[in-house]
Amino acid sequence: MEERASSSVIGNVLLIAIVVILAATVSVYVFGVTDRPSNPAPTVAQSSGEFVPQDGNQGGVVRITHRGGDTLRVADLEIVVDARAACGKVGRLVNLPASGGDPKPESEFVRGDDVFDNSANSVSGPIGEDGRTVNGRWSSGETATFRIASNGCPVTSGETITVRIVHTPTNSVVIKQTLTA
Repeated sequence: MEERASSSVIGNVLLIAIVVILAATVSVYVFGVTDRPSNPAPTVAQSSGEFVPQDGNQGGVVRITHRGGDTLRVADLEIVVDARAACGKVGRLVNLPASGGDPKPESEFVRGDDVFDNSANSVSGPIGEDGRTVNGRWSSGETATFRIASNGCPVTSGETITVRIVHTPTNSVVIKQTLTA
């Protein structure tokens, strides 16, 4: 009887079909894992900022207010101050919240150019020592404050600085404010 020959052909076809299905399943899983995006950056729906001169000198106080969106974990943030238009410098506040609210260029809290006022309590709100009392979070409605040094980065009336709040795990800018003195 010739029925056995057709049975082995059907068996081979079924075996090939199973191998193809398994290969497709494995490839979908492998490519699906590698194509998954990393955790998304938090969303800050609104923010506002102001740059207020200090007592007639050329430094000033920068205030950035988180107006709406996700609560930010302060330890995941860096503040980049681009003052190239005003004084040719770019500085960053890192390792937030800044202990003692007293950033110094040689400290663990400042990278890049020295644009920050190094006097006591020059950083406040959720990014400064105050931030330790709110569990290292920057929530909607809270204002972070830091000072630009008049001797390190003189900013005259009409000049601009750009402040970016960077979410370091995703390297995303979550707040960007261009402020005019």
